[in-house]
Amino acid sequence: MRVLLIDDHALFRAGLQGLLEQRNIEVIAAVGTGAEGLRLAQELAPDVVLLDLRMPEIGGLEVLRRLREANPHVPVVMLTTSSDEQDLVESLRLGARGYLLKDMEPDNLVSTLRDIVEGKTIVTPELTGILAKVVQQGEPAAGEERTKPFDELTPREREILCHVSEGQSNKVIARKLGISDGTVKLHVKAILRKLGVHSRVEAAVMAVERGLSQKS
Repeated sequence: MRVLLIDDHALFRAGLQGLLEQRNIEVIAAVGTGAEGLRLAQELAPDVVLLDLRMPEIGGLEVLRRLREANPHVPVVMLTTSSDEQDLVESLRLGARGYLLKDMEPDNLVSTLRDIVEGKTIVTPELTGILAKVVQQGEPAAGEERTKPFDELTPREREILCHVSEGQSNKVIARKLGISDGTVKLHVKAILRKLGVHSRVEAAVMAVERGLSQKS
């Protein structure tokens, strides 16, 4: 796994780079500004980008937006100290594939990064309650409008969404359903478009909130 680390705190960058490399994770670059991170993301084509939220000049959310526009296939993971509801929701809406807190254990970080590279979208466990609360407390009118997209899902898309809501990767879903990874990927893309969301986590929370399951 090739990781690009973007964080303006030099001491944290150095420490995290050392921890990752001790666990056989290749850090191809560790930089302190969003501009440099954007440039190197294009040049080095990392497998995953670890991005700080609070940075001077170009903030993490803006860097995330530009990274997703330039290369939507490279997963971007926010690694931050912020447990703020707005930061979490906005990161997911902009397409972050992970939202992790900096106080997590190094081994957990490594295993989570591997899951994300395999196709999962992961929010640190401490914040999943906040995400569910945001969905549940959405404006009533908006909630009514968002029931229609579920009606637009095909039976296969609903089946795949159930698997996504259980945190399964495209590869696992493909194996269970006897179809290709590429087919699953196309279905997931269609699901996100129909539901009007930008990440698998948002889609999964919506599915759980509406009681979708393997049995439904």
